[in-house]
Amino acid sequence: MAVVEELLRSEENGAISFGNHKLAKKAKVEDYKHAGDLLKVKTCSEITKLEKNGMFLYESVPGTSVLDFTEKEDGVEFVVEGDEDAQITIGLRDDKVYEVFVDGRSIGAIETGFGGKLSLSVELGAADEVPVKVVQI
Repeated sequence: MAVVEELLRSEENGAISFGNHKLAKKAKVEDYKHAGDLLKVKTCSEITKLEKNGMFLYESVPGTSVLDFTEKEDGVEFVVEGDEDAQITIGLRDDKVYEVFVDGRSIGAIETGFGGKLSLSVELGAADEVPVKVVQI
């Protein structure tokens, strides 16, 4: 498994990678500049949280390592790693319906509420990396 040792990094393809689910104690990176935005990550084995310009973008319990996180007009896409199954919450648009794909399979349509948050579970225990794709319908 590949954790993000520097906690938050920009990838050559414009994506970001963040989080380190192997850390025993919380660590954070603030005011990280990426594509004109300021990012902040807090991570450890218990939780991983990402904010963009002070707004919620991603949270997992327990902590995860996230690779190639890409925001698009109609959703997000990333690869997630962890030592055990994770509950993931993603900040998207208010009152929209998204189709969620985990490991290439649709797990159905999920509607965001007023806060624009979408929650899903990902089974990570036996898998090395699990791709997740969320697309607005």
